[in-house]
Formats: sequence, structure tokens, C-alpha cells
Amino acid sequence: MKTLGPHREETPHKQHAWWQVMCLTGVDYFSTLGYQPGIAALAAGTLSPIATLLLVALTLFGALPTYRAVAKESPNGLGSLSMLESLLPGWRGKLLVLFLLGFVATAFIVTITLSAADATAHILHNPFVPEFWQSWQVPVTLALIAALGAVFLLGFSEAISIAVVLVAVYLVLNVVVLAVAVQHIIADPGLIAGWQSKLTADYSSPIAMIAMSLYVMPKLALGLSGFETGVAVMPLVEGNLTERIKGAKKLLTTAALIMSGFLVTSSFATTLLIPEQEFAEGGQANGRALAYLAHGYLGDWFGTAYDISTIAILWFAGASAMAGLLNIVPRYLPRYGMAPDWSRAARPMVLVFTIISFAITVFFGADVESQGGAYATGVLALILSAAVAVTLSAWKNGRKAAIPFGIITLIFAYATVANIIERPDGLVIAFFFVLAIVATSLVSRATRSTELRVTRITMDDQARCFINEAAEIHLIANEPNERDCKEYVDKAREAWERHRLRCTEGLLFLEVTVPDASEFETELRVIGEERCGFRILRVESPSIPNAIAAILLYLRDQTGKLPNVYFHWAEGNPIGALLRYLVFGGGDVPPLTREVLRQAEADIENRPRVHVG
Repeated sequence: MKTLGPHREETPHKQHAWWQVMCLTGVDYFSTLGYQPGIAALAAGTLSPIATLLLVALTLFGALPTYRAVAKESPNGLGSLSMLESLLPGWRGKLLVLFLLGFVATAFIVTITLSAADATAHILHNPFVPEFWQSWQVPVTLALIAALGAVFLLGFSEAISIAVVLVAVYLVLNVVVLAVAVQHIIADPGLIAGWQSKLTADYSSPIAMIAMSLYVMPKLALGLSGFETGVAVMPLVEGNLTERIKGAKKLLTTAALIMSGFLVTSSFATTLLIPEQEFAEGGQANGRALAYLAHGYLGDWFGTAYDISTIAILWFAGASAMAGLLNIVPRYLPRYGMAPDWSRAARPMVLVFTIISFAITVFFGADVESQGGAYATGVLALILSAAVAVTLSAWKNGRKAAIPFGIITLIFAYATVANIIERPDGLVIAFFFVLAIVATSLVSRATRSTELRVTRITMDDQARCFINEAAEIHLIANEPNERDCKEYVDKAREAWERHRLRCTEGLLFLEVTVPDASEFETELRVIGEERCGFRILRVESPSIPNAIAAILLYLRDQTGKLPNVYFHWAEGNPIGALLRYLVFGGGDVPPLTREVLRQAEADIENRPRVHVG
């Protein structure tokens, strides 16, 4: 028994209590309070509280149960992507995962850039900031992103510690602001009466109000962010598997309930207390509705403290996105052979994601509005994929829950399509990420295909007995067909005619079958079998040449003997053979086996011998 490669699943990050991890994912979710009330007011006007109530209903009865199911079925931080991959095995599942990783990148990377850009806007529009700083939007945003990357280079523990403080302070300040706002509303009953009068004047019936609210609700999709990150950071929740699942469900439920309360209260407060013109571009409440209330009702000192807290949490909202990327991407692409192995490490990936965030920030000029479409598209696409995965899983297992989850899927499908129609630029940006990920992944898979690709080899007692009894190791590579006596007799005759090998020399047939060529790395289990008087070693692997090479090296190291393997030349187009190797794991096996051996063993004297006749 021997390990041939370093590709073991590792969990390098320190684990924490579920409520602390909630703060890491919550900096993204809760930070939307900085701009969500204003977006709702601009999109729905006086209907903003009703549209927000519908959004909250979708959150609690749609997104929340969906992701609680995802947490149960995919507890290792792989989220709904892992569920879809298992439901669609082979290349179909992997290509779908690559496609969805493009939307993951869209949602998470744009979370980093948009939040930093919005934090920069709050900084530059503060009355105490010198006016000449107004043109420094891009440099300040880049500095915030660089600072975020530096925090993650220090490690996850430091990031979570900062997140806990930021979330606690921010939520306390929001409680104070909203409590004062509600007090003013209660003290002035005319505010509610005036709002009701506007509703009845603009809409003929409650049904018309709900219909219009449903129409504008997709524009409020930013209020649904945070769920995919919540399951992505599950490995950071302390405890065994069962405890981690329970902790993740508590995390998701608590965050959703807290955010729902804040969304409803803030929507009512800002709609009733802030004049409509202040929400428009250039208005004092544009992008900072709750800050407007903080300054107006609690004074500039408290308002400045609220501004600082909002800026800090907006900047650090990228932390939850970075954590999600560091848990999702390295768990897929390297396993598929579609990224360098160093991408499994956290710090190199932090640098890569930070550089990409720099590029996107420069491309968009650190403008918040221009990135909003891409962000909403990514968020809705991920939630839709989760709803589809949970529905298919429930349907496959014969559970009645498939029906309500199917309804949830249709609702999110509507929201996604409506958002794309309203903001098609988001889909364009998402497809750019998709194409970039698919292209670079396939190129990486092709260039890494001749690596050994075997993490571990074990042999059963029969196979080990065959090897121990052989004076010299002569393996005849055989592509199994009928596996009858004639097949093995013919193959033994061919070995004599082409290589002058006698059956008395202890010949062993080696048969490799490919159950799923889309896999990259694998553990090999070699099984010994005696059939028609011939000794056979059987093994399953995603790639025939790589498995043969790995077994030859294993036998050399275990026995101290230099093994030999015998092939016959394949017929056909070499380009076609190469494509069959990359896609189906077969192709022209002899030269590919030799190439894998050449890369794995530089010393030609110690390299197992490949014979082709």
C-alpha cells in the first residue's frame, strides 16, 4: 500500500462556532442594508414595503428551505454544485459545474468589487472628506480590495474575528436608527395615513398592488445575497458532520430571520420618513437611506459613526465572497485536473482573486450601478441552481417535497429571467466568466493529462499472491471484450509471436476499464482473478495509460523488480487517438503510457520497460 501523490483532501482552516461563521457570511448579507432600502424605494416607490414583504416571504419560504436542504445534502462546503454534479455524472455534470462556476465567480467577485466601490462612494461623499478626493474613486476602491486580500493572507481566523466585531456594531447601530425611526412614525399617525392615501390613489385594489410588487421584486434581488456563501463556508463550522449540518442550518435560519426583520422595518421607515426626491440620483438618501435617517434624527456625530460602520461592513462584505471562493473553486477545478495543484492552497488563490478584482474594478471604473446587473444575475442564477438541485434530489428520492421545491424553482426562474430582461449586461458578464473558466479549465486538463493522476494503490490478496509468485514481472495489456478462453489464448499466442514470451514465464494479463473518464485523480484497487488458466489483474480507472504507468511504478517500488508491460500498436488517426485519450481515457495507449512514465521517473534505468510489437 502506497500513496503516489499529494492530492489528499485537506481542511487547513480553523473551525469556529456557527454564530461566528454567520458573521463572516453575514457581512455580505447584512451589508445590503446600506443600499437595499434605497433600491426598493426607487424600484417600487410607495409599494416598497409591500414589495419588500414579498421578498422576505420568498426568503423565508423559498431560499431558506432550499439552502437548508442543500446544507443537509452537501455539508462539505460544495453547495448546490456538488448536488448537481452527483445527479448528472460524467462529463455532463462537470461541464454544468464549470458553467455554474462562472456564475459563482460573477456573484462572488462582483460582491468584492461592488461592495468596495460602494464603501468608496460613502467615503468620498462624506462632508468631512476633501473635495479633491472625488476623482479618486478607482484608487481608493483598489486600496480597499488590497486591504481585504491582505486580511485573508493573514488567515481565516483573523477574518472571522474582524467580521464578528463589524457585524455586531453595525446591527446595534441599525437597531438604534430603526427604533428612533419607528418612534417618530408612531408619534405621527399622519405618516401612515398619508402613505395609505398614496397607495389607494395610485392603485385600484390590493390585487393591483401585489401584482405590481411582484413585477418589481426581481429588482430587489440583492436582498437575497448570502445564502450560497452560507453553505460554502460550512467547513468552517466546528463539530463533526452532524453538528456541522445543524450549525449551518442555525446559521442560515438566524441570518435570514435577522435580515428579514431589518428589511421590513427599514423599508417602512424609509418610505414613510424620507421624501421621494431624496432617493433619486443626487439626493441625500441615494444609496444611503438609513444613513440619511441616522443623520436626520440622531445628529451628525451619531450619523458619522453610522457612516464609518457602514463603510467598514461594505468593504468587508467581500470577505464572505472571498471565503466562498476559497472553499468552492479549489474543491472543483484541481479535482477535475483543470487547475494547477497549487490552486488548492488558500494564499495563492487569494492573490489570484484579488488581481481579478483589480481588473474588474478598473474595467468598470469602480462604478456601483454598472456592476449591479452582473451581481443580481449571479445571485439569482446560484439560487435557481440550488432550487433545481434540491427539486431533482427530492424527486429522485420519491419525496413529496419535490412539489413545493418545484414551485420555488419556478418562482426563482421567473425572477432570474425578469432580471436578465431588465439588465442583460449581467448575463453578458456572467458568460464572460463562464467562457474564461471553461476555456482555461479545458486547456489545463489537456496539459495535465499525462500526470500520474493516481493518489493511492491497493491490491487484494489474490493479486498480491500473483505478484509475489512471479520471478519476473511481465504484464500483457489487454482490452477486455468477451473475456472468454479464446480471447486469452489468442492474446498469449500474440505475446509469443511478437515478444517471444512463454506462458511458463509467469505472464500476467492487466485489464483496465474506464467507468468515468471525466474524473481526473483516482485511487486504484487491483483485483486478482484466475480465468481459463490465466492470471489476470483487473482495475478501474478514468484513464488507461495513467493507470498502467502507476501500477508499474507501484510494483517496482513494492518488489524491487523492474516490471515490463507489452502492447501492440494501435491503428487509426493519431489526432483522433489523442482526443479519445483526453475525453474517453483510452486512445493510443502504448506511447501515452511511456510518456506518463517518462514524466514520473526521470531515471531511465529505473523506469519500467514498455514493449510494443
